[in-house]
Amino acid sequence: MKLEKPFISGLALFGGLLFLSPALYSIWLSFQTADAYYAGGLEFTLDNYGRAVGHYHFARYLLNSVIVSGIVTLGGITMATLAAYAFARFRFVGSDLLFGATVATLMIPSHISLIPNYLTLADAGLLDSYAGLILPALASAFATFFLRQYIRGIPRSLDEAAYMDGASSIQVLWRVIVPLSKPAILSMALYIFIGEWNSYIWPLVAIGKSDLYTLQIGLARLYRINPGEDLIDWPLVMAASTISILPVLLGFALVERHLVRGITMGAVK
Repeated sequence: MKLEKPFISGLALFGGLLFLSPALYSIWLSFQTADAYYAGGLEFTLDNYGRAVGHYHFARYLLNSVIVSGIVTLGGITMATLAAYAFARFRFVGSDLLFGATVATLMIPSHISLIPNYLTLADAGLLDSYAGLILPALASAFATFFLRQYIRGIPRSLDEAAYMDGASSIQVLWRVIVPLSKPAILSMALYIFIGEWNSYIWPLVAIGKSDLYTLQIGLARLYRINPGEDLIDWPLVMAASTISILPVLLGFALVERHLVRGITMGAVK
């Protein structure tokens, strides 16, 4: 038993390092020069980050991604929570059919909607704008389904007690359902944020102005930056990649604390 715990801890550490090895290698490579990389040598530099942020406008791309992903996450989780609450707690004509149709959209490949969305936003004059990036991503069928199932597990007696105290449906949602569903809501918010942060196809189709490029579009265009004939400046690409993943890791670390706190509070109660 004394040897079992250190062995399991060591195995977990090895597995974690193995899982993180691609990210760690990309971070290490981002501090090398292109000449040293292709020559097989070592030459430490911070110039790749300066070039990515300054010369190749990654500060602007980062701001665009933060704005778009933040609004999509806030709006998407709000819409999903409201829809999930309605499906879980209210019975109305066609509710089961509507919920089934919502779940059925999960089986439709997202690329099928590219042309309809493009034509719709083109007619509305919303291409090459933040609205064009945000509006098609606001609805999340998976988040709605997940939260609906979670809310159904909350006892209805809590709702009834709140109604007896004079609470309205919105007050029940805000004061009863949302606090108890906090772990699920935060999980889905993280899911929506990561999905939008990594989105590439729709921003590529909907945006033509370089000032509105997101990180993923800017990162793809870095492959055209060549330090020599038929060569790719991989250290520069890795520096840009590191910039793109740091906000996601930071957001996950912040949300993880809230998730653990919500779960433990629920267990204590």
